[in-house]
Amino acid sequence: MDNRPGRGRGSRARLALGVAVLAAVAPLSVSGVAAADTPAAPAAVDTPAPSAAQSAAPAATQPAAPATGGTTAQWTTRTVAPGVEVRTGTLRNPAAAPAWTVTVQAEVKARYTGAQAWAVVGTEAWAAQTADRLRGAGFEPVVTRIPWPDYADTPRGLMGVRVRVGSYPTQDAARSVAARITAAGLRNVVEWTGYDADQPADVENVNVAVIDPRRFRGTVEATHDGNVAQRETTSSVAAKLGSLVGVNGGFFLTSDADGVQGTMAGIGAYDGELTSMAVGSRAALILQDGGRRTRIADLSTTVTARAGRAEHAVEGVNRTPGLLRNCGRPGALPTADPRHDTTCTKPDDLVKFTDDYVHALPTGAGVQVVLSAKDRVVSVGDRAGTVAAGQTVLQGIGPAADWLTEHAEVGKKITVTEDIRDEEGRRVRLGADDSIVSAAPTLVRDGRIRIDAATEGTLDPLDLSFGFAWANNRQPRTMAGLDRQGRLLLVTVDGRLSGGSEGFTLAEGAAFMRSLGAVDALNLDGGGSSAMAVNGALVNRPSDATGERPVGDTIQVLPRTR
Repeated sequence: MDNRPGRGRGSRARLALGVAVLAAVAPLSVSGVAAADTPAAPAAVDTPAPSAAQSAAPAATQPAAPATGGTTAQWTTRTVAPGVEVRTGTLRNPAAAPAWTVTVQAEVKARYTGAQAWAVVGTEAWAAQTADRLRGAGFEPVVTRIPWPDYADTPRGLMGVRVRVGSYPTQDAARSVAARITAAGLRNVVEWTGYDADQPADVENVNVAVIDPRRFRGTVEATHDGNVAQRETTSSVAAKLGSLVGVNGGFFLTSDADGVQGTMAGIGAYDGELTSMAVGSRAALILQDGGRRTRIADLSTTVTARAGRAEHAVEGVNRTPGLLRNCGRPGALPTADPRHDTTCTKPDDLVKFTDDYVHALPTGAGVQVVLSAKDRVVSVGDRAGTVAAGQTVLQGIGPAADWLTEHAEVGKKITVTEDIRDEEGRRVRLGADDSIVSAAPTLVRDGRIRIDAATEGTLDPLDLSFGFAWANNRQPRTMAGLDRQGRLLLVTVDGRLSGGSEGFTLAEGAAFMRSLGAVDALNLDGGGSSAMAVNGALVNRPSDATGERPVGDTIQVLPRTR
């Protein structure tokens, strides 16, 4: 979903606080967190992990301790249940000095549409020309070469060159200068330098939940709370379910123009049922046996409708035919590859709806077939109505509608088969206690940082107007990981200045997860969606001005009920 920074935050004086992550221009590390061979929870530098007696206490605060680069870390530990621990930390770097500035934007062309677009970095030639224009208009530019972060699937070396003017204590002061630069004929944007990857942030507010399946007797599951076509806040779902810990899950729709709000934009499975299809092959958290067996893998999906010997590919589950948020399906336009926060179209589309879709079905041109619980055709007609309990609905548009018209006959069978595969081609079979939540990109794989941001469609090396801020600037993030002992790590970091916190870049998030001992980790939905609830109460500070954002699905850690 949309992770773009919020607007209208008003003036803010430069913070005199500190941040825990080093600049992305150097190898990034986070001091004060446990290594892979120690318990996967943060601890202050040179401070031993809590003893069993300490862990049993409701909460324990570790005093701030110096860390590399002048960073200090202070952690409060809470044992929520046997095998479930939550640590809340504030990481500060008093040496960091963020401020407001004006960034000149480079004109580029959007890759797929060719439309005019704007990037905050440009070519060396553009930067030199822009700097000359600024000097001629009476400004003193600062020109900075920005390297590619350590992604697994992007070029090495120079990503682009950034041109800025000034360092100002308030946003209004920067805006005043920005107006003068605009009058000089240069497009620009006012930015907070604390979001930059090439300098330290000054404060990070982090929450880390560690769930040990060897000790925890409850379950961990992804949930849409009974309806895939709705949005609810993470904390309200957690309170309703009596959850010990809950975090937001994957990407979902937030605009009626893209389909039905709340439906997922990637693979989702709940209570053993596939309720949305994969976007290409993207990272997913697989929670099997109620979270007792958990892994992270890139998943793809194949769904097929069969009527006798005839068959047709189903390219969507519980989404509006013709609209594919985040693209990533065969025949999608303008691209069949994953493309984050982009809605592709598909004129030939067959979509399945389950009875978890508690919403009016999409209407318009095409054909609708209603199937009974035994896969018998109940009716063939126009697209309308709702999905009755125990039934399935197929909707087709374009040639897919023609296929339904030809092969759907009341009383005859149409079977729909589903196949979920990981990147190695192994089939993922869903049981009643299994769930899947997905997002993007992969952060850590087999103990190494391996960010496949381009492959999973969260940025584009050929179009720096796309995904730059989402990936390369600090943002609120929610992440999930697994350590070598099989413990599940659920992590949130506040951002966009919520409580002074600035968030992580993708590279910083990956390094943080690895420093916790994660051998595999992925990025979940973030931005205003990032939320963690403990015992039903929100413990982080979401970045939306309106408060906690209603989301599509969540991950909940539930106590044993019997």
